[in-house]
Order: sequence, then C-alpha cells, then structure tokens
Amino acid sequence: MTRRDDAPAAPPVTPDGRYLVVRGRLWRRARPDLPAAERERLVAALMAARRAVGQALRAADPAAERRARDAVDAAKRALGERGPPWWTDGAPDENRRLVARSSYAAWHARLPVT
Repeated sequence: MTRRDDAPAAPPVTPDGRYLVVRGRLWRRARPDLPAAERERLVAALMAARRAVGQALRAADPAAERRARDAVDAAKRALGERGPPWWTDGAPDENRRLVARSSYAAWHARLPVT
C-alpha cells in the first residue's frame, strides 16, 4: 500500500528501536522478537479490546468496560508495550516521558521539522 500525499508521516522511531515519538512523547514499541503471526494475533486482540471499551462506554456498562480495559492491558503487556522492558541491557524505561526531557532529547532535536 502506498502512502497518500496527505496521509500523516509515520512517527519517528528512536535509533535503538525501543520507542516511537508521538506529539513529543515517547511510547514503547512492541517487542521485536515476536514472530509476525503472534504480533498480528496480539494486535487483533488489542483492537478488539479497544472496540469493546468503546462499546462498554456507549452502553454505560462499568463491568464490561473493566473487562475490556483489562483485555487492552493484557494485549499491550503481551506485545511488550507495557510491563517490564523487553530489552536486557539495563537501560531505564522512558515510556510516556516527554522526549525533550529524556535521554533521546539530542537525537530528537536533530530531526527535521515536518
């Protein structure tokens, strides 16, 4: 699939591949060691859980919302986006930090402005 000229550009990814930057904030990426089929299965589960959150909110069903949010959390943990860091070199987890206040600040400052 090709990108349309008016489609947003993919967010930048840190040089070590651990995070992507969205609106100036670091977000942990999925574990790179996941087999493609497993990643696809987990992403599908995550999207289904997110849809279920919306349905529960529209239905004003707190129990269904809790179950759906737990399913979102489980999928994100399995993907490696939450929970303990998936890397093993001891580097701290900077998930959700402002990139300007992180160890990636100098790298990000050198990126071209889009």
